[in-house]
Amino acid sequence: MNIEKNIEIPKRSESVHIPYEDFEVGDSYLAIGAKLQVVCNANYRASKRLGMQFIARKEPEGVRVWRVS
Repeated sequence: MNIEKNIEIPKRSESVHIPYEDFEVGDSYLAIGAKLQVVCNANYRASKRLGMQFIARKEPEGVRVWRVS
């Protein structure tokens, strides 16, 4: 068994800030460098809070979010 010392704990992934309140139906936002699962979780929470629906799709630069209703 190999025990190592002085190894830093990796930082948690940063939260994604998406301006959900400013969206109108059909608007989209590109979250650059974001992970799809993190954005989908944020979409779910925002949809419950705001009564809106959002979808997300992976793009080469990050994740794009659309308001659909």
